[in-house]
Amino acid sequence: MNNQYCKVGTVTPITHGNQAIAALEFRYRAFLEKAKDATYANTKLGDFFKQKAEAFKNILDSLS
Repeated sequence: MNNQYCKVGTVTPITHGNQAIAALEFRYRAFLEKAKDATYANTKLGDFFKQKAEAFKNILDSLS
């Protein structure tokens, strides 16, 4: 019997270039929207979303 390898939990790196920038911008905007959402306002989850958005912003700034 041959070995089978499961891909669950594997991470695919974002390649450099326009695709990477577009994907990061999409994630940045999504986390900003979640952070601004009224249901998450003034909560630890809202703070988490804001921190993730800032991390994506820093990555985008370094790529530009």
